[in-house]
Amino acid sequence: MTEQQLGTKESTILVVDDEEDLLSLVEYNLEQEGFGVLLARDGVEALEQAREHDPDLIILDIMMPKMDGIEVCQKLRKDAHLRTIPIMMLTARNEEDDKVQGLDVGADIYLGKPVSVSVIVSQTKALLRSAHRYEDPPDQIEVHNLRVDRDRYLVYQENGDGETEMRFPRKEFELLYFLASHPGRVFSRQEILDEVWGRDVYVVDRTVDVHIRKIREKIGSEYIETVKGVGYRMKE
Repeated sequence: MTEQQLGTKESTILVVDDEEDLLSLVEYNLEQEGFGVLLARDGVEALEQAREHDPDLIILDIMMPKMDGIEVCQKLRKDAHLRTIPIMMLTARNEEDDKVQGLDVGADIYLGKPVSVSVIVSQTKALLRSAHRYEDPPDQIEVHNLRVDRDRYLVYQENGDGETEMRFPRKEFELLYFLASHPGRVFSRQEILDEVWGRDVYVVDRTVDVHIRKIREKIGSEYIETVKGVGYRMKE
């Protein structure tokens, strides 16, 4: 899909914020780029809009009435129909722990306010490009006693009593899927960021470490090996 195709009405962005001025500004600029735009002013309305319209991307504030953005993100990632939608968190909470929490619950990128509208538009396009990166992947990958099901966004782990089914946040799943697709090959943190998050999305190296830790907590530490001074690989 070309960038021109991404900037058409078939790409719909849900913008969620309780600041009317920011909503209007972001809406105007996204529409100028050719996107369809939906608006929500609190977390409850955000979920209703997402379920009704199935947007291509969500720009989500954290501090909102009725339901904050962290809870909204958690609910979206647990919804079988909505869990793969890219989420950009846009918030005034800029402490590192806040950023890590936002990424841990499933956000794809975390932008701190104040931020220019041009950056929001640029990151929107980058996230949409990244989301289309795996349009035609293999349905399933099997490595060791793991089965990574791209179609269902589920991971199955074989044990003596049968299979255990696990549901991962989107970026954790895509990171595991990427490493499982290349068992034995070492990838640097930057290569992982480029392939899983996209070359035009700014996230720090520590993001990879956090996601690797979360994956290991779910499947065990014996699958993904840390190569000191280099990066990570899925053991053969």
